[in-house]
Amino acid sequence: MTTRRNFLTYAAGGTTVLGLIPSRLPLAGEARNQSTPELTPLTLPPEPERLDLAPARWIWYPSERTLPNTFVLFRKTFSVRSAVRKATGWIAADSRYLLTLDGKRVQWGPAPSDPRRMEVDPVDLAKLLSPGEHTLGVTVLYYGHGDGTHPVGKPGFLFTLTLALTDGSALTLTSDGSWSSYLCRSWRPGQYKRWYLRSLQEDFDSRLYPYGWDLPGFSLTPDWLPAQTLDCPASLPPGTSSYPDHLLEGRIERSVSCLIPRSVPMVNEHPVAVERLVEAYTVRWHRPAEEYFDVLTPDSFTATPLSIPSSTQGEWTVELDGTAAVALTFVFRDQHIGFPYYTIEAPRGTVVELMVQEGHTPGGPPLLNTHFHAWSRFICSGGRQTFQTFDYEACRWLQLHIRGSQGRVTIRNVGMLRRVFPWPHPPTAQVGEPSLQRLIDASINTLYNSAQETAVDGMGRERQQYSGDGAHQLHAAYLTFGEHRLPARFISTFSQGLMLEGYFFDCWPAYDRLARVMERQINMTIWGPLLDHSVGFGFDCYHHYLYTGDLNAVREPFIRYQRFVRYLHGIRAGDGLLPVTNLGTPAVWIDHEAYRGGRQEHKQCAFNLYAAAMLKHAFVPLARAIGDKPWAEYADTLGSQLLDATVKQFWSDADGLFINNLPWLGTERAPRMCDRSLATAVLFDQCPKGRSGPAIEALASPPAHMGLSYPANACWRYWALAKGGRTEVVLRDLRERWATMESVLQNNTIGENWKAAPDSGDLWSHCAIVPLYLLTMGIAGIRPTAPGFARCQLHPQPADLGQFSVVVHTIRGPVAMECSGKQGDRILLVRVPGTCETELVLDAREQVPLPRLRVSPDNRTATYSLPSEKDHRFHLVYT
Repeated sequence: MTTRRNFLTYAAGGTTVLGLIPSRLPLAGEARNQSTPELTPLTLPPEPERLDLAPARWIWYPSERTLPNTFVLFRKTFSVRSAVRKATGWIAADSRYLLTLDGKRVQWGPAPSDPRRMEVDPVDLAKLLSPGEHTLGVTVLYYGHGDGTHPVGKPGFLFTLTLALTDGSALTLTSDGSWSSYLCRSWRPGQYKRWYLRSLQEDFDSRLYPYGWDLPGFSLTPDWLPAQTLDCPASLPPGTSSYPDHLLEGRIERSVSCLIPRSVPMVNEHPVAVERLVEAYTVRWHRPAEEYFDVLTPDSFTATPLSIPSSTQGEWTVELDGTAAVALTFVFRDQHIGFPYYTIEAPRGTVVELMVQEGHTPGGPPLLNTHFHAWSRFICSGGRQTFQTFDYEACRWLQLHIRGSQGRVTIRNVGMLRRVFPWPHPPTAQVGEPSLQRLIDASINTLYNSAQETAVDGMGRERQQYSGDGAHQLHAAYLTFGEHRLPARFISTFSQGLMLEGYFFDCWPAYDRLARVMERQINMTIWGPLLDHSVGFGFDCYHHYLYTGDLNAVREPFIRYQRFVRYLHGIRAGDGLLPVTNLGTPAVWIDHEAYRGGRQEHKQCAFNLYAAAMLKHAFVPLARAIGDKPWAEYADTLGSQLLDATVKQFWSDADGLFINNLPWLGTERAPRMCDRSLATAVLFDQCPKGRSGPAIEALASPPAHMGLSYPANACWRYWALAKGGRTEVVLRDLRERWATMESVLQNNTIGENWKAAPDSGDLWSHCAIVPLYLLTMGIAGIRPTAPGFARCQLHPQPADLGQFSVVVHTIRGPVAMECSGKQGDRILLVRVPGTCETELVLDAREQVPLPRLRVSPDNRTATYSLPSEKDHRFHLVYT
């Protein structure tokens, strides 16, 4: 099928070609000259949201080339004459920075962002400054290589700080050529990449580090040079400068770029000590240790157990004989995200490889270099030193491999500077069963790990934000924590990854799909940008509007999404369906567990139902809310036609089910179904004539030929079961399948897969926090029915759960629900905000003193009007 193309102009300071997109093709059965919706021009954010930090200048170390993983130190000394009343400003760097004041850590950043629309971090030093001399120190790491948190860029550092003093005077500090810069060879410039999606393989030689450089009074050596100013305005990111790009030889177009303020708070940091030393080994090397860590040469060492050194107040001492190494393995109580650290007293030249791992079995591999090369190296300069990784890690296990010297080595203060997003409300999510409460607690801890500046899948591997399965965790952010800024940042930044063809990089802003696009062209990978994640992003936008009522946050993503809707229509085949094979660069995933052993074609039913549901139940209501009637009608028609074509191809009237391989059943031995198709059909009323009973029954008691999704996508089945009144199945799964996961029992986290293997690349902390948001959405049944929780519905379905209590923090205030007792004698306590119009859904046989609004068609439930701003207590005997 041929596709006509036209140019899309970017209305920002002139007309600039943004890219090529498929032009609209007529919908089936319509005249080719019928008018179609126009694409809304994309624009930069309005001026109040953009930053111009002039007279500050982007600066860098004087150079004409910057190798990957280069560290540059920037220093500025200044004097404060009187007490400080205010000291605020902005800081930005490509790729990461660490800001210190007089040698003390202040903050680390920036958050991952689109290189064309860079977010700038705020700085507030008022509480840290006093009269006298001070030194600002900034360590800037330029990744160079692509990273899961950084797609592409150019080196640069930008800073401004304005001080208001109590004597009425003011002082402004800006980055310019007066700053001193130092090419810090403690980290070797050009150091190789750790792994595909981790740029920094940290190798730090403290013997070359200029200790004290960020303190007042430090004497500069000739190696400190005046900073070079870059030809980049202080209103644009450094990727727009003419500084040479060593690896890609590119330059971002200025007319599509800007600087904007950081849209989420800075991440909190607090120290967490290891729980204990678990095991120790003597390691004798048969090959050079450096070679092993470089290339993992087999049979490089022999390890023998060593008696665990006794500890005196968290202090461990070992003796090195000059030939063998010692490996000490520590464990945290739970899995965390942060910057591992330790203090060591050792001879000069002692080498320590710090390794981290999510899951480990004592007595397993003696060296923990089993998780995507997750090691950092530190070389001691002698005496007592404290080392901390520059970039953050995900781990429960931490190992120190100590070698390269002779004599006594003492280890102290082993721990991690943990990173946690400053959630606005503490979670209230309690259940009356210890194993289920442990599962809920593990879900909360997992969200702490996976949602910080971006909402990622797992910090231990990719650290990338995905729509689809990765975005489901945002339901808990909205409901359990009342957090709206982080989801708003998600939909904004993800939408900026719109490809020229009209679909999205499905893990933006990150390097992954940039590389995959090239790899797809030469048949190196099956992983192109995932179209089902682009579909899921439509739901993400609508859910944000539904939870918050904030239409402004979705306007720009909606404009980008218009292009994706046209793209979907442009790839429809002659049978009216969206294909899942032979798509060129993009691909369709949906899930892997649910289709194990099947064919890619078996995903077509689920993909088309999913797209049809998104168009009719997410994009259309958004278009109507925005006031774009042509796009609403266009998407509604397309969604209806996709659904009709799917029913025609995959609906079995005899079974009352969607059968994934119905078109090929004549050549395949048995029918195949998936939970995703059936759940989508139930949730969005896609079964012909409303015949959803067989699908609900199949989801409740899955037949052998039905595939079930992996944990992060299991929510679809549970949402559908809750809608069908079968929460007893959900609770059974939570008890038997989820609460028994090794990640829950050992790491206080939810793993990526049902079984997580220790000492492997498995993710023990993923984004699959299904139990947490199912408690509120399914068991408590709390959901908005109008944008911004102007209306909501409560449909508690505790089944055999004896007790639960939740608080949902809505934009209008908290919705609190507590339920206790057994079926037949149960007490329900409810309170809702005063400005929220609320409906309560109960078993139709209940007798409650509320106005009854309606009864469901099957007479199973009744809906009541629930007055707000009042504590309600109901005695239930059927619910």
